[in-house]
Amino acid sequence: MQHWTRNTLFAAWLALAGCSPVALLNGLTPDAGYTQYTALPYAGGPRQKLDLYQPLGCTTPVPVVVFFYGGSWQSGERAEYRFAAAALAERGLLVVVPDYRLYPDVTYPGFLEDAARAVGWTFQHIAQYGGDPHQVYLMGHSAGAYNAAMLAYDRRWLVAEHLAPEQLAGFMGLAGPYHFLPIQDLDVQPVFHWPDTPPDTQPIMHVTSTAPRTLLITAEQDVVVNPARNSGALADALRRAGVPVELRRYSALNHATALGALAWPLRGLAPVLDEITTFVAQATPDHASPREVVCADQNPGLQLSYRDSTR
Repeated sequence: MQHWTRNTLFAAWLALAGCSPVALLNGLTPDAGYTQYTALPYAGGPRQKLDLYQPLGCTTPVPVVVFFYGGSWQSGERAEYRFAAAALAERGLLVVVPDYRLYPDVTYPGFLEDAARAVGWTFQHIAQYGGDPHQVYLMGHSAGAYNAAMLAYDRRWLVAEHLAPEQLAGFMGLAGPYHFLPIQDLDVQPVFHWPDTPPDTQPIMHVTSTAPRTLLITAEQDVVVNPARNSGALADALRRAGVPVELRRYSALNHATALGALAWPLRGLAPVLDEITTFVAQATPDHASPREVVCADQNPGLQLSYRDSTR
């Protein structure tokens, strides 16, 4: 593959930003290496559907990532994030990308209720697609990282689906808002009923010793979500509670490229894809005997393995 310098990558991203960067990243994403299932309903509404990306060549059940995209709880479509899901599927992960209801159709907590329903569907159905229901990870970018974090730390949402955060294998947050009161963004204020926003809307308020292991990836150039106030503070709270947490800061990333770095043209910015893959591969709790899961990619010589802690 062509060698990309950091400056070249930034120039490429800036060029993309001028003409629908998501569409171009998706256009550069290969269709090989996975089977895509689209518009699977997890509830009855028009925005309560999900896409599923099943990696090819896996002989045993594989880890599952439920990915929630961002957009200030006001925009976003699951099809726009094929580049991210395909990158994870390339590494042998089964990826679920749900849509969820947005403002003004719903306010807090409507989008969390949808997120929980999508996770409930995943636990119920993922084995049919070769996924391991004992290795389900929640992941999100920006507002989607908030959604995933609330499900991971605040048990109210998964309990409604007869699940519990302890059943999650982990949470992975990219440039997420976890500690953002008072709300300064005028567009976000009505989403959370500001100034009547209760403190328990904040993921950091729900950290306990039973929280799932966590990977936080931040962009030092993030001008949308303050990395120290959000990811940094959340990491500190998790450490105080005794929860395993990894915090990765990257000076070459901004708010958008914290996720965009999953796409192959931008991977030279930071090893975000490698961090996620490693985080999943290291899931070996003491109480279980690990089982190796092997996926052979369509590219000759590439083999990916994960240690599954449930068998």
